[in-house]
Amino acid sequence: MNNVLEIERLSTHFHTEEGVVRAVDDVSLRVRPGEIVCIVGESGSGKSITAMSVMGLVEGPAGRVAGGRIGFDGEDLLKLSRSELRAIRGNEIAMIFQEPMTSLNPVLKIGEQLMEPLMTHRKMSKKAARKRAIELIGEVGISRAEQIADSYPHELSGGMLQRIMIAIAISCEPKLLIADEPTTALDVTIQAQILDMLRRFKEESGMSILLITHDLGVVAEMADYVVVMYAGKVVEEGEVVALFENPQHPYTQGLLKSKPIINQRQEELYSIPGQVPNPLELTPSCYFHDRCAHCMEICRTKQPVLKDVGNGQHVACWLYEKEAIAHG
Repeated sequence: MNNVLEIERLSTHFHTEEGVVRAVDDVSLRVRPGEIVCIVGESGSGKSITAMSVMGLVEGPAGRVAGGRIGFDGEDLLKLSRSELRAIRGNEIAMIFQEPMTSLNPVLKIGEQLMEPLMTHRKMSKKAARKRAIELIGEVGISRAEQIADSYPHELSGGMLQRIMIAIAISCEPKLLIADEPTTALDVTIQAQILDMLRRFKEESGMSILLITHDLGVVAEMADYVVVMYAGKVVEEGEVVALFENPQHPYTQGLLKSKPIINQRQEELYSIPGQVPNPLELTPSCYFHDRCAHCMEICRTKQPVLKDVGNGQHVACWLYEKEAIAHG
């Protein structure tokens, strides 16, 4: 089975006055047809920059993709011209951004913003695009579709705006949908509706979803496969059930331990000690070593690579290397 998306050794850097920030550092992942892959990690782990790199939205002079390959439908997106990438973006690959209010144009009506990709990529007439836009508004569960089409973004609630973002993203029936924290700042009821909607569209169309989140509840509910990122690197990946039942990396274990458990009394909610390292001060080491209870000397001086530890899981940790245990 061919993968819809294949990211191989992707590195994305930002050049600042203080130095180079390696926001994404040698990251590889894949998304199969009809699969939901979740990227999870703390803020600053490189999740969103990975998605922006796929969409070709990391631009100079400060930011650039420093290396790697982004394979989509047999092509390397990094080798395409801007016009070739624009033909794919919004058509075959679509993205739901984290903040709908800042992602939508405040001076254009909702209907106009829904019509744009249909007219651009599907070559629909204005009349046909308007009709389809109204249908899409109804499909994402918003009533009074014609009235909403003639409204401006500031006239809609956060939940409605996120639904509009989903409607725009699915309008051209993409093969891959990237959703960057699609339920952030929404109340629990609306969150559940948005996630159900994404799952329904996936089942109906067969599209793949790359879902970025820090919410482990969302991961457990939505994911087929999970990629855990820390400080720009993948530290663990695997099928969702295996990863939740038997997390291998100390960071993944800490994330799962930090989640409140219903009907179980907890005197104090666990949190991983320390904080994510300054990206300008990274050294050749395991980036998690100063927060890890299992830290060995080799962790401070040498970087582990992803290793197959069985059960479909891959982990970048010296705990699973004989060399480290021998010299621990």
